[in-house]
Amino acid sequence: MADARRVLLCAKSEVELGAVRRFDVDGGPIALVHCTSGFRAVRDVCSHEDYPLSEGDVFAEECEIECLRHGSMFSLIDGEPQSLPATRPITVVPVEVDAEGVWAVLA
Repeated sequence: MADARRVLLCAKSEVELGAVRRFDVDGGPIALVHCTSGFRAVRDVCSHEDYPLSEGDVFAEECEIECLRHGSMFSLIDGEPQSLPATRPITVVPVEVDAEGVWAVLA
């Protein structure tokens, strides 16, 4: 990722375990989720229908998010749909965590 840039989303303490928060950054909104295994980020749009994933439920142990609109589940690790009606993956955004906070790594 030679052209990648880091965008500070928030402090680690601002997103509780099992919570999701939406951030508007250049290139579109990002949903940041705090899973049991750490922080994960995805583009905040369901691949089945243009609906914000940040409005859905988080399953912290499984590191998955459910689209509120139609109930499709997605892996926050690789973006793959875990249930229908979605059949296409969502876009995963790499994150880095340091003393300053949680950063999205944008291409």
